[in-house]
Amino acid sequence: MSAEYATFGLAPATRAGGLLPGGDYQVHRDFVDFVVDGRPLLHRLSDLDAVSPLASDVPPSLFTAQVRGLLLEAGAPLPAGRFIVYGCPECEDLACGAVTAVIEPDGEDVIWRDFAWQTDTHADLELNGYHGIGPFRFRGTEYRTALAALLDGRAPGARRRVLLIGARVAQLARLAAALRTIGVGADIAQNADRVPADELRAYGAVVFGRSVRPGERDAVRRAFTTAGVDVPCVDGLAPAVPLLVAQTEQALDRGAPGQRRLTDLTALPGAAEFRVTSSCRVRLTAYRVDRLSRTHARDLFDAVLEPGRHRVPLDAAAVRGEAYVVARTAGTVLVTAVGRR
Repeated sequence: MSAEYATFGLAPATRAGGLLPGGDYQVHRDFVDFVVDGRPLLHRLSDLDAVSPLASDVPPSLFTAQVRGLLLEAGAPLPAGRFIVYGCPECEDLACGAVTAVIEPDGEDVIWRDFAWQTDTHADLELNGYHGIGPFRFRGTEYRTALAALLDGRAPGARRRVLLIGARVAQLARLAAALRTIGVGADIAQNADRVPADELRAYGAVVFGRSVRPGERDAVRRAFTTAGVDVPCVDGLAPAVPLLVAQTEQALDRGAPGQRRLTDLTALPGAAEFRVTSSCRVRLTAYRVDRLSRTHARDLFDAVLEPGRHRVPLDAAAVRGEAYVVARTAGTVLVTAVGRR
């Protein structure tokens, strides 16, 4: 089969979880994405909320089986040589829909072709095919080396636990419960003194409550530095659990900046601005803290946007005073304070 060569690689990716304004939640998933010609393959599929089969939270035996399948060391799980490339992040059930493709050898090369959206055992290429994607021809050595590294344990490891630091235990307990709901482990402590280095290395981020003083924050950072681990530290913006969850999700995003769908979020009372790198659904939510320290949430925007720079007008009532904006796509969460003019 004729097709130009494409480069093949792998990169850590995140399907950000979070508490949604309506009370629903979506699960946090860390996975390994496929990078074709330097660009995540998932980004070519427009507004798709999905993860690859190479997720960090599946059992090791299942992870190994998925990798060996992609290496063509086992038969295809679906008829006509089709493999699931991306599936539902909540349940991974084919009935929810999945992106599949034929993966086959061609001499030493490996071909990915006939991408389609599939909800049962057979794909209808005419009706549900991704006609503008592929076929991709990968050099066999490059392809097999990248996937074999996963079996050797050389894939970037996911640290899906966070350490919550603060004296207001009730507030942190609510945050910890919310994070656990979306699949992120959380522990609460007043400081990191005398915590063994091996335990500190298990955390992917640190979240400071607003009551933690600067000197106390510095001491926690030094403890992690001494343990030889570099973790992002989150300064809690407001006592609003959904907002703190969004900040934590942003800190846990392990994707390279150039591979994110949403970047450069800024907000002023009149408008929010951001850049979209591939077609995706973008949702904006405002959180406002009133003079009685009560938090108010309001959905501001929800639409599929094309790549480029975008400016979204903001309702002045929703962002007056101390206010914050959360921008969310399937794979990225960004948080910013609303600046003053």
